[in-house]
Amino acid sequence: MVAAIKAQGGQAQADVHSVSDWDQAHAMVQTALDTYGRIDIVVNNAGILRDTIFHRMSQVEFDSVLDVNLRGVFYVSRAAAPHFKAQGSGSYVHLTSSSGLIGNFGQVNYCAAKLGVVALSKAIAMDMQRFHVRSNAVAPWAWTRMIDSIPAETEAEKKRVEGLKKLVPEKIAPFITALASDQAADISGQVFGVRNNEIYLFSQPRPIRTAHTADGWTPETVIERVFPMLRNDFYPLHRSGDIFTWDPV
Repeated sequence: MVAAIKAQGGQAQADVHSVSDWDQAHAMVQTALDTYGRIDIVVNNAGILRDTIFHRMSQVEFDSVLDVNLRGVFYVSRAAAPHFKAQGSGSYVHLTSSSGLIGNFGQVNYCAAKLGVVALSKAIAMDMQRFHVRSNAVAPWAWTRMIDSIPAETEAEKKRVEGLKKLVPEKIAPFITALASDQAADISGQVFGVRNNEIYLFSQPRPIRTAHTADGWTPETVIERVFPMLRNDFYPLHRSGDIFTWDPV
């Protein structure tokens, strides 16, 4: 990758530290400082999958995904924070996933981590706003090494994988570049999605219905009055593919 960037006239420096370790994450940021003299943008895109149905998932499978996909985001972001604060500027872009935003089968670890990234991003945006530092989350759709382990044995699985292979990471980069630029200095705390030529702004949780009583609630009155009132607005157990049913454009 470094060679490819340099061949096109850019500058690049490889770093092999792990995001899942506090000290190594700080060393990674230090590499950027040693190479370029400052740091302006952090893109947290490191990720792994350890897909297993919930009742069979091991502690190692859960912890390893949280270590890279959530703790790693905190560690690298935290390592850059003092430098962003001191210079009064900086942009975080954290990669989340529709698996966390909507849900997916066999990904308890990944879903938990990726939805955690959204909350982490929002909290960073609020804490660092006073220093003119912004933080946003982006859900990308792209065929990469991380997801090439998806099984493709049945005809339905093969069809799904062939569709995923049409989603290329080159389509993600322009949006992240724009989001990290000075021209997006007023954008913070948002959740976006990029799927080939489609760009989404995702909603964030807000109350949609309210049940109120002046007398307070008992378990019986909740069952009798609240559940029937709210049930029509309950969300079904959709997976990401149930929502994004059309072919990417």
